[in-house]
Amino acid sequence: MFREMRRIRQLMSAEDTQKVLDRCTNGILACLGDDDYPYAVPVSYACANGTIYFHTAKAGHKVDGILKNPKVSFAVVDEDTNVSAEYTTYFRSAIAFGKARIAEGEERLEGFQALVDKYSGDQPKDINSEKIRTCDASLIIAIDVEHITGKEAIEYVRAKQDA
Repeated sequence: MFREMRRIRQLMSAEDTQKVLDRCTNGILACLGDDDYPYAVPVSYACANGTIYFHTAKAGHKVDGILKNPKVSFAVVDEDTNVSAEYTTYFRSAIAFGKARIAEGEERLEGFQALVDKYSGDQPKDINSEKIRTCDASLIIAIDVEHITGKEAIEYVRAKQDA
């Protein structure tokens, strides 16, 4: 159902792809927007148990798109170093495909906790717990990942082979 990556030598392992997702702090969510135009928007996110979570307002373009058609893609760029003398960039990135949905009940709390741990883990735990428990202004969206690939610049592949 999903295409194989054309430059297969640049395919990162599942483990390295997950590390990219864990390191990055924002990604681009792409969904079907108004009048079937693609809608791509940056979001802060966290991963837990093979699921990507982000928060959003209870109404808006993202929610409307997801409710209309839950199929989404999600992309992150971990590194993108311009190498002008080689007319290229050295990069690492990941792209996931899946279905987005509103997380409910215990999963909502788990997704919210993953976000708080990633972005505010240095704050007192009791304050974090209170924020999670009392926040009712946001939805937590879960992306159930169906396919994911990571890709890195061929120069990184060669460096690994030479090591």
